[in-house]
Amino acid sequence: MLLTRFIPCLLLKNEGLVKTVNFRNPSYVGDPINTIRIFNEKEVDELILLDIEASPNNQEPNYKLLTEIANECFMPLAYGGGIRTFEQAQRIFSIGIEKVAINTAAHKNPDLISQIVTVYGSQAVVGAIDVKKNLFGKYGVVSNSGNSRSKHTPVEWLKILEDAGVGEVLLTNVNREGTWAGMDFDLIREISESSKVPVIAQGGAGSIDDLVNAIKIGRADAVAMGSMVVYQKKGFGVLVNFPDKTLLEKRLKE
Repeated sequence: MLLTRFIPCLLLKNEGLVKTVNFRNPSYVGDPINTIRIFNEKEVDELILLDIEASPNNQEPNYKLLTEIANECFMPLAYGGGIRTFEQAQRIFSIGIEKVAINTAAHKNPDLISQIVTVYGSQAVVGAIDVKKNLFGKYGVVSNSGNSRSKHTPVEWLKILEDAGVGEVLLTNVNREGTWAGMDFDLIREISESSKVPVIAQGGAGSIDDLVNAIKIGRADAVAMGSMVVYQKKGFGVLVNFPDKTLLEKRLKE
């Protein structure tokens, strides 16, 4: 097991897995159950699963599918998408999923996080921070799969999530997501150095260098990967994979 976490982040849509670019144009990449079986075989330490259409379509989580996924998944699993009430989160935990990722609902009801944390503890809640540049090139916070803008800066929203009690945050750069163009290490570092909780950086990773530098330069505690774990390489076909752990460990020590 790597001390630094490198986490596959899978996107769910219509009971299938998809990959987006800048949160748009989802392309089918496979069946969630089969994909998770491959990650089980590769002994991946942790997994994030996000339903990208639940919140925009005002849908509840797909509990039936999530039950099947939880029964198949041998690693800790975080799920996000469509969780708007404590009761929905409670049902997710009862299925056997260890963490819930809260994004859109927190913008409407920040107390939801506090409710969940009070019962299940801070380690059970991931606060999702999606950021996107505005017309002036400044990063702002978005929600609802990137369709709604917040008045808060990323650091302001981080502090609100911390005050609510989240155990960690998932920082996703919408401008880089799915592009293979590299990660914004300055943004990652700004959030990491402002944060009292672990930061998972996501968006733009296309190489081992990106993963390692998100930790070394960006000071993130973990990195989430999308395209890198579902495609052979940029412009090539689907191939579920995971970076070589020995190589990652070696590069982190350099």
